[in-house]
Amino acid sequence: MLAAVNAKYIHSNLAVYSLKAYADARLRQSKSPVSSAGHAAGEVEIEIGEYTINQQPDRIMEDIYKRRPDLLCFSCYIWNIQMIRSLLPELGKVLPDTEIWLGGPEVSYDPVRLLEQFPQVTGIMKGEGEETFAVLAGARAAREAGPGTDLEDAEGITWRDSRGQIRDNPWRQPLDMDQIPFVYQDMTDFRHRIVYYESSRGCPFSCSYCLSSVDKRLRFRSLSLVKRELQFFLDAGTEQVKFVDRTFNCRHDHALEIWKYIRRHDNGITNFHFEVSADLLNEEELELIRSMRPGLIQLEIGVQSTNPETIREIRRTMDLARLEENVRNVREGRNVHQHLDLIAGLPWEDLESFGRSFDRVYALRPDQLQLGFLKILKGSRMEKMKEAYGLLCRDTPPYEVLSTRWLSYGDVLILKGVEEMTELYYNSGQFRTALELLELREPSPFALYRRLAAFYEREGLDQVQHARAARYEILLDFVRENWPEDAGEMRERLIFDYYLRENAKSRPAFAGESRADGQWVRGFYETEAREHRFLEDCEGADKNQLRRMTHLEYFPLKGEYVLFDYRHRDPLTNDGRGIHIAIEK
Repeated sequence: MLAAVNAKYIHSNLAVYSLKAYADARLRQSKSPVSSAGHAAGEVEIEIGEYTINQQPDRIMEDIYKRRPDLLCFSCYIWNIQMIRSLLPELGKVLPDTEIWLGGPEVSYDPVRLLEQFPQVTGIMKGEGEETFAVLAGARAAREAGPGTDLEDAEGITWRDSRGQIRDNPWRQPLDMDQIPFVYQDMTDFRHRIVYYESSRGCPFSCSYCLSSVDKRLRFRSLSLVKRELQFFLDAGTEQVKFVDRTFNCRHDHALEIWKYIRRHDNGITNFHFEVSADLLNEEELELIRSMRPGLIQLEIGVQSTNPETIREIRRTMDLARLEENVRNVREGRNVHQHLDLIAGLPWEDLESFGRSFDRVYALRPDQLQLGFLKILKGSRMEKMKEAYGLLCRDTPPYEVLSTRWLSYGDVLILKGVEEMTELYYNSGQFRTALELLELREPSPFALYRRLAAFYEREGLDQVQHARAARYEILLDFVRENWPEDAGEMRERLIFDYYLRENAKSRPAFAGESRADGQWVRGFYETEAREHRFLEDCEGADKNQLRRMTHLEYFPLKGEYVLFDYRHRDPLTNDGRGIHIAIEK
């Protein structure tokens, strides 16, 4: 049994599906007694069990116990290792005859210590697991059929032999990507879930905080296979396919051909997510990207820092000026969601320096700006440099930074507040025009979000879960306290932002009483039902139907009405269409 404990229900675990697909094919080819159905006596059934970290551990243990696996393999990452660690001793008690194996990046780089800690664990698969798991499954099948099979020469494992001695076998050489079968057959189980796909493994770069830098053996799946598999997703109407390639566009011909294919075969539904180095995008790729349907692709771009000293120290290769130019170029097309990342806690980055990085990335106006915190991953160069950098991190996963030579724990807490405010007010996309006003009142975006975070903390607002409408009221209170002269304009901007996204028929408290003239509004909809001056594609709809699909709001300071049309939402922002209607005088 292959067990995955995912962070959320909408996630899936590509690794376990890949291991199963490869083992099924390999063992079938070698005529070993293996079956996915597992009905015949002596056959081995390879099952997948997917859970989430939000489930009760007892429920997970119960499900595993009822399946009675002979061989149980956990896929281990920083987000699930605590849960798995808690399950191992208990599973060892209730399933004493089950071989328990671990695999994944969280266990590959310290396997001996883990086996010493957990006597219930038979062994650990190191690195890529497809061939290794197939060997283990084949060995288990052989033992069931007759005399035991020795793992003495098996590569890619650290294991406990029959005498209980821990043996550390050599790492296995990486696979040719074309040897791995396509893992998806029936998409029913993946409906409304993120589907993960990889067309390459490895990374050409050497960023010290990242485990991908450990594997320099960059390999690509043949384009003929990739195209066939992407067509499967397109034909199935899959909502989103997320490429897990560490730097998707590191080989231009590979990336270009895939982007050309999905543009040519676009089904109008499927969205494809790619992690790219924006500075590597060339003119041909940029032109192709600009020609795509809005929402067909989204790009995740790791900036991490704009401090030259930091970039050099972490061994990151990046042309920042080129990155900025390309991000702006893509943004001008208004058809691609861009997600830009920063990492707090990197060497040579203090609070002031990080603030400059934040402001520079903010100026690019990404659709999302993610402020993450450095995680000290096992096996990374950053882990080896902990002492030199004065890095203190949590002892428990995800091993997040607490302080560095340049950043105190108090500074980290300030950045935590900035992160939360950025997520609530910028990344939500719900306060666009309100933020434009606030940005004029502070010397920098970083200063704005830091001040807003301090307001939340002082008022005790950071300890409470707030309804969406309450966030608007809080922002209005923030303005009343700091710039009372702007309160009227801020209220109107908040009302505009609220109705741009929300077709709400009950009026939020912060908006106050509607200032619209009821007679004028009635007359507008009666006229619009006849003439369709503003809603051209609503022929046949009566005035009541028009009112249900729109909202009409009067803004006294501007002296105009705005008609919010929710039938034509922006595919990137989900905003409705705001039609400004001047009042005839």
